[in-house]
Amino acid sequence: MQFMLALVFFIVGGGVGYSALKMWDNSRVNGVNNQITNMLKEAEDKAESLKQSRISEAREEINRLRQEAQKDIKDRRAEIQRTERKLEQKEDNLDKKIERVSRREDDLKTKHEELEKRRATLEEKIQQQEIKLQEIAEMTKEQAQEVLLQKTEQDAKHMLGLKLKELEEMAEREAEKKARNIILGAMQRCAVESAGETSISVVPLPSEEMKGRIIGREGRNIRTFESLTGVDLIIDDTPEAVTLSCFDPIRREIARRAMERIHPARIEDLIERAARDIDEEMITEGESAVLEMGIKNMSNELMRTLGQLKFRFSYGQNVLAHSMEVAQIAGVIAAELGLDEETARRGGLLHDIGKAIDRQIEGPHAQIGADLAKRLGERPEIVNCIAAHHDTLEVSSPYEVIVSVADAISAARPGARRESLDAYIKRLEKLEEIAKEFNGVTRAYAIQAGREVRVILNSALTDDGAVHKLAFDIAKRVEAELKYPGQIKINVSRETRATEFAK
Repeated sequence: MQFMLALVFFIVGGGVGYSALKMWDNSRVNGVNNQITNMLKEAEDKAESLKQSRISEAREEINRLRQEAQKDIKDRRAEIQRTERKLEQKEDNLDKKIERVSRREDDLKTKHEELEKRRATLEEKIQQQEIKLQEIAEMTKEQAQEVLLQKTEQDAKHMLGLKLKELEEMAEREAEKKARNIILGAMQRCAVESAGETSISVVPLPSEEMKGRIIGREGRNIRTFESLTGVDLIIDDTPEAVTLSCFDPIRREIARRAMERIHPARIEDLIERAARDIDEEMITEGESAVLEMGIKNMSNELMRTLGQLKFRFSYGQNVLAHSMEVAQIAGVIAAELGLDEETARRGGLLHDIGKAIDRQIEGPHAQIGADLAKRLGERPEIVNCIAAHHDTLEVSSPYEVIVSVADAISAARPGARRESLDAYIKRLEKLEEIAKEFNGVTRAYAIQAGREVRVILNSALTDDGAVHKLAFDIAKRVEAELKYPGQIKINVSRETRATEFAK
């Protein structure tokens, strides 16, 4: 019974609790729904606000882009209009030029027609005058021409005879003058000036600003100058001067002369002009050398090649001057031996002709020169003089020996060949050192460009008898250890002086 009551109470109580719980759940669900609804509404409001903001920004961007596009289109249209106006102006100018050209053509046609009419009138007048002249002279045109030619020929013969007589007298005077010069030159052993051999030339400029004009924009002028001449143009800190470097003396001389009158706008013309001047000078120098040596019947090409030697140096000695000196010495030797002087001079003048072209052809200059002379029609004895002047061939005539001897004399005479500054200074120092190494020598001085050595002895350590012996010993020591041109005077001084020569 109690159990039943308890069960009834449990059932009734459980129903009331369930109802209460269900009511609480419903109220909680309604609250959540309201919150969700409010959140959704807020989200929708924010989304709508963001949408409106983005739409506004997009509209502003579209308006900005539209304005820029309109401005760009406006600028393009203005540019197109300007271009169209320029084209119209050019078309107008072209039409005007065409019109002017057409007018000039019409004027030229009119002038041409007038000239044709004048020419026809002149020809008609000339024919009428010829007819009148024939009637007056009572001879035809051909007969009159023959008479005039005969008269002109007679006058020309008379003038030619006078001119030949004048030339003969002038030739006699010049021959006598040249003979005196040749004899005097032979007596003095034909001492000539020699220029130093070098591979550079320094060209002075009128101002420092000229260097910039020579270089040109981005070095254009200097590249053009170097490519046309084959010479290196060096522009450094040397004030108002540039340096030309090249081993070919003719190319260097052409470049030097072109640079002396350089004008940046006329580089090619100046180089061509300098080349023509050098070519003419070579021909003139060759002809002058041949005439001065009294040599006849030499080919023009050989004389031109001979003139090239003016710009060539060997051991500091000008080759053309050396060749002329050899020719003079060879002529003197041949005259003393009773041989043909002209043959000896001819062989001496041409003995180094190969040096003019040895940069173009491989081989020794003696053989190159002999081949050139043979090709240009020189006699066999002259060809042999050229080929054998360095004792490379067997001697076949006395002229070969004469030319070789004359060549040796010209090359070995004092002052013929120049030595470098360093070698010169070392030679002077060596002279003094050799003298100072002997006992009793207190001081030694090389003077007169190394031609004399003055030696001072200590009088306390030596006597007068040692002076001559010491001078002799120093001379022999110098001969054994040094190479030098000419001779050196050894001058030893104590209380007496003794002199010897190192030969």
